[in-house]
Amino acid sequence: MLGRVYEYFIKEFARSEGHRGGEFYTPANVVRLLVEMLQPYKGRILDPACGSCGMFIQSAKFLQARAGTGDELAIYGQELNQATWRIGRMNLAIHGLSGNVAMTQGGSLLNDAHPSLKADFVIANPPFNQKKWGAGQVADDARWKWGLPPDGNANYAWIQHFASHLGPNGRAGFVLANGSLTSTQSGEDTIRQALIRDDLVDCIVALPARLFYTTGIPVCLWFLDRNKARADERGRRGETLVIDARDMGRKVSSTQIELSDDEITRLVTTYQAWRGMNGAREYADEPGFCASAALVTIEKAGFTLSPGRYVGAPLEEEDTVAFEERMAERVEKLEAEMARERAAGRRG
Repeated sequence: MLGRVYEYFIKEFARSEGHRGGEFYTPANVVRLLVEMLQPYKGRILDPACGSCGMFIQSAKFLQARAGTGDELAIYGQELNQATWRIGRMNLAIHGLSGNVAMTQGGSLLNDAHPSLKADFVIANPPFNQKKWGAGQVADDARWKWGLPPDGNANYAWIQHFASHLGPNGRAGFVLANGSLTSTQSGEDTIRQALIRDDLVDCIVALPARLFYTTGIPVCLWFLDRNKARADERGRRGETLVIDARDMGRKVSSTQIELSDDEITRLVTTYQAWRGMNGAREYADEPGFCASAALVTIEKAGFTLSPGRYVGAPLEEEDTVAFEERMAERVEKLEAEMARERAAGRRG
């Protein structure tokens, strides 16, 4: 109960703080979606921009709901802001969790607190479109295997930071601004192409606008996978699942929406079906919603990852009335109207 109360006050404080609230709080429905799609059952879990540690709390709840204790996860985190770091440490303690959560000057991109860690899961909501983040200070870093990220936007620095911390079977799920899917500025498209060709990008989910307290822009979820040929799943090398969920969400205030339980379930089960997980339903592309895009298809689209480029338009309801029947009906109405006009003319 104390943990639930603490989370409530974190949420309300984030709401009242506006833009600053985004430094430490991610809406619960977004965190839940990330966790349920990533499914961190056991191993090392890293959040390099952990804020109030909500990702870890939700991951532990995910395990506890499936007869786990939460102790199956070894927690590693990092936070730049000291006050936020304290909030996160307290949040973990109240929920009976512990872990290696560091606070360093410069943050994860400039001063990685876990440089040798190879995690089983990386989960994060890093700062959106972070500018002037200090790229020049780490220009020779080994993390930039797929290309040097620009100083004008840290999105692709974060993506490569996450990827560099994945173990051989590691998976990552994180939130980014939608621009990361299509950007061609400062070599970001080249980095995205390299990530796709390296077969790291497993799934992209385009989410609706107004999910966050701090910004109204639409966001997306990225999922990376180091091993798309697991023995207990369908082999999906050279494929990426794209999901267009921009029309989802229900209004909860004049400025914010949230994903419903049914919508979260639909997204999670679609991903599970595509991966071919045990017990999942059979996967099929759904026009207007999801598509399994092969590398050659993504290449033809210029390596953009915007789901709208691949899922197409929703199928219209089948028109059960034959064209001939509709035409005959209209001709009949036209003839009746003309007959009434002739009769009215004779009376006149």
